[in-house]
Amino acid sequence: MSTILEFNFIQCRVYQGVGELILDRTEKHNAFDDVMIDEMLQALHYLSRSNDCQLLVLKAKGKNFSAGADLGWMRKQANMDFEQNLNDAKQLAELMSILDDFPKPTLALVQGAAFGGALGLICCCDIAIATSGARFCLSEVKLGLIPAVISPYVVRAMGARNARRYMLTAEVFSSNTAQKLHVVHEINDSLELAAVPIMTALKNNSPQAMAWVKNLVKHLEDGQINPATHDYTSERIARIRVSKEGQEGLNAFFDKRAPDWKVDTDLQGNP
Repeated sequence: MSTILEFNFIQCRVYQGVGELILDRTEKHNAFDDVMIDEMLQALHYLSRSNDCQLLVLKAKGKNFSAGADLGWMRKQANMDFEQNLNDAKQLAELMSILDDFPKPTLALVQGAAFGGALGLICCCDIAIATSGARFCLSEVKLGLIPAVISPYVVRAMGARNARRYMLTAEVFSSNTAQKLHVVHEINDSLELAAVPIMTALKNNSPQAMAWVKNLVKHLEDGQINPATHDYTSERIARIRVSKEGQEGLNAFFDKRAPDWKVDTDLQGNP
């Protein structure tokens, strides 16, 4: 049983618990514009609410993951006034935020070029795998621009010092460098095969617990460890222990059986 949503520039489907958002504008190297961004937003809203979707895989058709912003779209932006450009940028910011806050695990599979805004999409995902030939670039300064909207996610992934270098030089870097910079976690030329054990592990875990983990990590990103941190983390573990999925997981462990995660729970995790 599969669910397929029809769009112009992307594909969205759910099959065997896996939601797929597939960039499908190969004639433009999957470069995105305002229409494609809106389609991705619609797909993410649907997949986040779908009980059939346990995890999200973000990938692309063709030889390139994404060339970043579409040139025709950029030409339109050059003729917009400030308010129009602000609204345009806010749409992209919403896309990054929704992907970053997606309530289920997210996995990016990257091949070929991943330039500009494409790095934002990758850094918003929980896990990323790239082929050995993948190439990455924060190319905005070459055009007199800055990677502003994607910067919170890119800086978080690679760190401020590394972000300074690659945002300033706009140099192309390899998948090996991307792995060292924590932009991707793994390099494998068989993306689909490499994804299988990760997807299997994710599908076996508690949906609520994974949603709470994502929120937990986000809450701790500032690196502060103080009494408020202790109170927050203590409250989180106590609350999930008494939740339905927490009780099911513990009882299944002690009963030596597989847990039944099909319990009445809020997939958002009430974080």
